[in-house]
Amino acid sequence: MLYGAIAASLPDVDFIVSFWLRPADNLLAHRGFTHSFLFGILAVLALAFILRKRHFADKVPVKIWLAFMGTEIFVHLFLDALNAYGVGWFEPFNHYRVSFNVIFVADPFFSFWPGVAVIFLLILKHNVRKRKRWAVFGLVVSFLYLIYCLSNKISIENAARIELARQGINYNRHFTTPTPFNNWLWFIVAETDSGFQIGYRSVFDKYSHIEFRYYPRNAKLLNPFYSQADLQKLIRFSQGYFTADSSSNGIEFNDLRFGQIMGWQNSEAPFVFHFYLQQPAANLMVVQRGRFANWNGATIRAFLRRIRGN
Repeated sequence: MLYGAIAASLPDVDFIVSFWLRPADNLLAHRGFTHSFLFGILAVLALAFILRKRHFADKVPVKIWLAFMGTEIFVHLFLDALNAYGVGWFEPFNHYRVSFNVIFVADPFFSFWPGVAVIFLLILKHNVRKRKRWAVFGLVVSFLYLIYCLSNKISIENAARIELARQGINYNRHFTTPTPFNNWLWFIVAETDSGFQIGYRSVFDKYSHIEFRYYPRNAKLLNPFYSQADLQKLIRFSQGYFTADSSSNGIEFNDLRFGQIMGWQNSEAPFVFHFYLQQPAANLMVVQRGRFANWNGATIRAFLRRIRGN
């Protein structure tokens, strides 16, 4: 279990370099090369060799170590691609970042069951048959929940396309992604020629109508910064889903993929990811900046009501 935990955590070793990188550089470094297929293959070979040598007397075939380490590392790479951040599977040969937007980065309904299984595996003695049952239980329930999430994704995608067409909204591309800690309320963004149409939909909504609000891209606000490396990296990181705003902190770059701060309650809510272009040092927590600002009992109840559907 210890070896598995180490292997499963190894791709996140990229957090170490964050201490020396500028915020914009760190955005691309995280889930970059250490989440690539190349890194995964090299790590599997290295770990299998080390463990085979360390446990040579146990006569465990090297193919077992390869399968064990490969499962741990490549499951990590696959799961990270299921949320909005993006994963550099093809680094360093191609900088395209993969993100399927199927599950929120921290979904307790997915993580709870393996957590319970781990507790029992730590408590039960190694020769107890129930250990295997608990391990299978944790994996199977999470896998079934993941299938359920994929079903919700397909349902929301279809509803969004139909409603965008019904409202006569011409768009170039779109994405849908879950809101925090659940897979029932979804955030929808459709890119138009000059900006974005943004709306929310719950899988429990009884009506087909989705209320979209238009957000202009405001690309002109970025003109003074196009020569700066930070802006070019932010545009690449956002995959083109960005707007610009002017505030008391100067010009802000918004990456729309991470949603709004309680946007389901306030259609004019600020975006979670807002990067201060004129204050680079103030962007250390940019990805989740203000994610839970002003959350309290009333807002949580409003959140739950919106999840239950209109």
